[in-house]
Amino acid sequence: MPPRGVRKGGKRERQYEHIKDAERDRGASLDRAEEIAARTVNKERARSGESRTRSRTSTKDISSGRRGGLRSGKAGPRGRTREQLYQEARSMGVEGRSSMNKAELQRAVERKRR
Repeated sequence: MPPRGVRKGGKRERQYEHIKDAERDRGASLDRAEEIAARTVNKERARSGESRTRSRTSTKDISSGRRGGLRSGKAGPRGRTREQLYQEARSMGVEGRSSMNKAELQRAVERKRR
């Protein structure tokens, strides 16, 4: 089932089905494939101004299609972006976060969680 707000027979519904089918072909479960497709379509809708609300990461981060190719299958640290870690550190009140790199932010956030 496509995300709410997606017109039947429209471009985003076709995009949703295409992504869901591709994920199923890769071996993802139906639930996982639907989740990935819905998240991708919602992000693209936010980037193009089709949704009422949108997060900063939806509009400022690189596109979903490009991000998957850049961040997958690489050696080294993965997971959240530096910006996402910075925002989490900010909400936790981590001191000196503005001068920290990604690895330092990861360590600081983990320490603060304990």
